[in-house]
Amino acid sequence: MSSQASPKDPQEGQKPPLLVDDHTVVTIRESKIFVLLRGLPGSGKSTLGKEIEQKYKDTSRLISADQYEIKPVIRSSSGADYTKLDDELTTCFERREANLVILDDTHHDHERLEELFDFANKYHFIVVILEPKTPWRLDCAQLKDRNHWKLSLEELKNLRPSLEKDLLPLYFGWFLAKRDEDSLRKTSHEFLEQLGNLKAFKKRLLAYGYEDKHKLDLLKHFAKTPNILHCTAKFCDYGKAVGSEEYARQEVVKKSYSKGYTLHITALFATPRTVGARLELTEEQLLLWPLDAEREVMPKDSFPRGSRAHITLGTAAEVQDVQTGIDLLEFIKLQQAGREGESLGELTGSVAGKVSYFDNGMWMVNLSRKIEVKSIFSGYYGKPGVSVPLRGSKKGLLHQCHIM
Repeated sequence: MSSQASPKDPQEGQKPPLLVDDHTVVTIRESKIFVLLRGLPGSGKSTLGKEIEQKYKDTSRLISADQYEIKPVIRSSSGADYTKLDDELTTCFERREANLVILDDTHHDHERLEELFDFANKYHFIVVILEPKTPWRLDCAQLKDRNHWKLSLEELKNLRPSLEKDLLPLYFGWFLAKRDEDSLRKTSHEFLEQLGNLKAFKKRLLAYGYEDKHKLDLLKHFAKTPNILHCTAKFCDYGKAVGSEEYARQEVVKKSYSKGYTLHITALFATPRTVGARLELTEEQLLLWPLDAEREVMPKDSFPRGSRAHITLGTAAEVQDVQTGIDLLEFIKLQQAGREGESLGELTGSVAGKVSYFDNGMWMVNLSRKIEVKSIFSGYYGKPGVSVPLRGSKKGLLHQCHIM
């Protein structure tokens, strides 16, 4: 299917990118996606869900709350009516029956949503929340006749307030497709292994808290890594952060949601606090990059837009992921001052490039060849700080990467 909307099909432009964009379709097939269909009964969720299932019929699984006779009402119960549905979800995730799981429900209850976000985190699925774009999706008078539950006008009006407002994530960003994520984790391991074995690095261990080179283990030093590798575009704090609602309302953000993008990694870097990948955003990707993203963390400095774009690969214990972007800006700040670092050797393989050393344990390898990774632009809706332990052996690191 063409990624361009056909003039003969005006509804095509209303469909999410995962249905109409060729590059997105390829990326979705290489990712682990949990689609939550959200909206009032009768708004068109089931039709949208079946269309997505048909588009990805070889790799998808559609599960509906209707199958379990779960009536969409304001609940005061403990949610026991979801037990059987959740059992099916668990089986689907654990047996890897599908890499695209679609859940059809109203998703109006925040406690229920939090349970589903925990599901996604546990099994490393990217969450995509989709709502039908039908003209009647919020028209309770029409929905009264369209919903098969025969909900009254009053019952629909009671549900509507919880579904009128957009559900904002902790942050928007580009989330790596599973295949490329696994590959990048291996590349990160190789980078740390080669860097740690570099003679020049072993002579400069104090910044990392080591005196004896034999005790050096960079994989152990960078104790944790994000649950799903990603590049954060806008931190929203579920709508509490300044400018988050305005960001989410931008047409470019709405049109890009669930769309596939190729990210370009130009360098890998390590400091005593973080290890990360530097990104070079395209003009299209920069449209999704907030104007104040760099100024948010370094208000007194001036950087080109997109300078902070990165993927956190790991952090030292107790260090927050946000530090990786700050560390990257410190490198760029030195470069702006004309300091390109001391050239101290080269790395080989997938991390081939010249190694430069800056002050205070700051190392960067500018890659001879850019690394391309596929990603999906979406939101992270779960709890903050979810991470995966980064074990200190090659076997341990690969064990955490589930190859699809």
